[in-house]
Amino acid sequence: MLKARLILLLLAFFLAPRPSFSRAPYALRISCGARDDVHSSPTNTFWNKDFAYTGGIPANATPSSFISPSLNTLRYFPLSEGPENCYGINRVPHGHYVVRIYFGLVAEPSFDNEPLFDVSIEGTLIYSLPSGWSNHDDERAFVEALIFLKDGTASLCFHSTGHGDPAILAIEILQIDNRAYYFVQTVGVEIDSGTPSQHLDKILIKSYLPKAALNRPQSPNFYPEALYQTALISTDTQPDLAYTMEVEPNRNYSLWLHFAEIDPSVTGAGQRVFDILLNGITFPDVDIFSMARGVNTALVLNTTVVVSGRSLTITLHPTKGNHALINAIELLELVLAESKTLPDEIKALQKLKSTLGLPLRLGWNGDPCVPEQHPWSGIDCQYDRSIRKHVIDGLISGVIPSSLGTITSLEILDLSFNSFNGSIPESLGQLTSLRILDLNGNSLSGKVPAALGGRLLHGASFNFTDNSGLCGIPGLPQCGPHLSAGAKVGIALGACVAFLLIATCLTCWWKRRQNILRAQRIAARDAPYAKARTQFNREVQMGRHHSQEHARTAAENGPSLLA
Repeated sequence: MLKARLILLLLAFFLAPRPSFSRAPYALRISCGARDDVHSSPTNTFWNKDFAYTGGIPANATPSSFISPSLNTLRYFPLSEGPENCYGINRVPHGHYVVRIYFGLVAEPSFDNEPLFDVSIEGTLIYSLPSGWSNHDDERAFVEALIFLKDGTASLCFHSTGHGDPAILAIEILQIDNRAYYFVQTVGVEIDSGTPSQHLDKILIKSYLPKAALNRPQSPNFYPEALYQTALISTDTQPDLAYTMEVEPNRNYSLWLHFAEIDPSVTGAGQRVFDILLNGITFPDVDIFSMARGVNTALVLNTTVVVSGRSLTITLHPTKGNHALINAIELLELVLAESKTLPDEIKALQKLKSTLGLPLRLGWNGDPCVPEQHPWSGIDCQYDRSIRKHVIDGLISGVIPSSLGTITSLEILDLSFNSFNGSIPESLGQLTSLRILDLNGNSLSGKVPAALGGRLLHGASFNFTDNSGLCGIPGLPQCGPHLSAGAKVGIALGACVAFLLIATCLTCWWKRRQNILRAQRIAARDAPYAKARTQFNREVQMGRHHSQEHARTAAENGPSLLA
C-alpha cells in the first residue's frame, strides 16, 4: 500500500509542468520503424517517423509493458548486421537532456529469443538487459538517463550480446533546465551534497524502484508544488518508514529525499524529529519544520551513497514527537562519462569503412573505443592521458586491401605494428598524395611495388622495417630471380608429377618386397616334407639305376647258369 501511494505521488511529479525556457526546449520523439509521423494515445503525443537515423530492420511491434507508449512499430538489429548499431541524432543544441529508450519485442519472447543487449549513450555504457526482463510488466521496459550534450550530436548504441536481436520501440530526447541537479541547499543537517554539483562530467541514470521521475525544475531547482501536496506518514504499529530498492552492486548513487511539513498537527520545531538510515549509516535528527523554516515548505536532502550489495534500504526512524514523514524519493546512479576516441581517427576509420566496403557484420558504428566493453571488431584502442582521448592502437589483420589505392587524397597511412601479411598491393603506388607510409612491424613479404620505391626519390617517408619477407628497395634485401605466373604454375605441376612418380615407385617396390617375404615364409613352413620327398626320389632313382646296370652286365656276359 505504501509503495502504491508513493508511485501515485511520483506520477503527479512526472506529469507536472515543464520548466520555462527563453526559447522552446528541444524535444525529439522517434517512433522506431515508423514510415510516417504518428500520434500515440491517450495523450495524443507526437512521434517523428524513423528515417535516416540508423540501420536495422523495421517490423511490427509486440507491446512489452503497459508503461511503453502505444506504438505499432519497432526497429530491430540482427547480429548479421553487426554487434553494434547506433541511432545518430544531429543538430542537438548544447544542454542537458532526459533520454529515454523503450525496448520492444518482435515476437512473443522465449528463453531462446529474448533480446539481451547492452545500451550506451555517448559512449557510456548505461544499462544491460537482464535475463527475464520481458516477463516483468514494469518500468524495466525502458531505460532513462540524464545527460549533458555539448558537441551537437547524440549517439545511442545497442550492443548485441548474442542472445536475441536488439529491438527498440521508441526514443525520447527532451531538453531540461541546464542547472537541474546542479545545486541543492540543505539547512541544519550534516548530509554530504555528494557529486551532483560536478554532474557536467557525469551521466545520471534512473533506478528501477520506486518509479521516480527525473526533475522538471524551474531555475535553478524549484520542484513542482504537486510533489509536496501528499505524503506518507508512519503509524504506531509501524513507526518506521522503510523502502528497499534493487540496485546494481558496487556503484555510486545520488539519493534525493523530498519533504514538506503538511501535517496540520505540527506547528513548530521539535514536534517531528527522525533519523535517516541508509544501509545502516545514520543521518540523525532531521526536523522538517526547523530545516525548511516553516510548514508547507519544501525541503530537499541529497547525498551520494556507495552501495556494495544489490539493494539500498532507506529507513526513516522517528526519535521525537510525531511519526516519520516523506513526500518522494529519487535514486539515480552516477556513471562517469567515458572519454571518446580522437575525432580525426574516427573519421579516418569511417572513410576506410566506406572505401573498402567492409562487411556489415563488423558493425563499425558509434565510437570505436567506447564503451570499453564493446570496441569495434578488429580495432585495438589505447587511452592517451596527455589528450584525454582514446586513440587507435591497432587495425584489422590479414592482407592489405588493394582498394586503399582508390583513396587518392590520402596523405598519411600508418598500418604499423599490426598483423598484416602477404604482399604490398601495387595499387598503393597510385596514391600520388601519399607523404608518409608506415608498414613496419608486420609480416609482409614480396617485392615493394616499384611505384612506391620511386616515390622515395621525391621526399616521401616510408618505413618497411621489421618485415622479414620484403625486398627490392635500398635498405631491404635484394629480391631473387623473378618468375612469371606461368613459370610458377609449371614448376608446381612438375613437382606434383614427380611426387606421383616417386610415390608409384615406392608402392611397387613395397609390394614386390612383400611377395618375396611371403614366398620365403611358405618355403620355411614346408621344409620337412620337401626334404623327405627328395630323399625318396633319390632312392628310387638309385634303384632304377642299379637295375639298369645289372641288366646291362648280364647281357654282356651271356646266359646265366641259373637261368
